[in-house]
Amino acid sequence: MCSAILVFTTFPDIDTAKRLAEELVQAKLAACVNITPAGQSIYMWEGKICKESEHLAVIKTTDNCYKELELFIQAQHPYELPEIIATPISNGSKNYLTWLTTNTKT
Repeated sequence: MCSAILVFTTFPDIDTAKRLAEELVQAKLAACVNITPAGQSIYMWEGKICKESEHLAVIKTTDNCYKELELFIQAQHPYELPEIIATPISNGSKNYLTWLTTNTKT
C-alpha cells in the first residue's frame, strides 16, 4: 500500500481554491481537500515583508500522486512561487487511510 501524505498550499481567493481542489479530486490526485477560511500570512518576498489574506488547502493524497499533484499545482496556481509542502501521515484510522488510497491514483 502506498503511503498517505498531507500536502499544504495556500490560495489568494476562495474561488481559485475551490476550483483547483475540485480538479484535484476529479483527477484522483487527491481523495479530499479541506479549505480553511481566509487567514493572515506574513512572509518575506523580494526583500519586503508582505501581509496577505490567504486560504489554506490541506490535501489528502498519497506519495504516489505527489509529483503529478505538485506539477498540477505549479501549472494552475496564480502565484509565481506557490507554497507546496508535503508531510507523511504516520498514523490514522485504517478505514480512513484505506478510503484515501482507494480514491487516489495508484
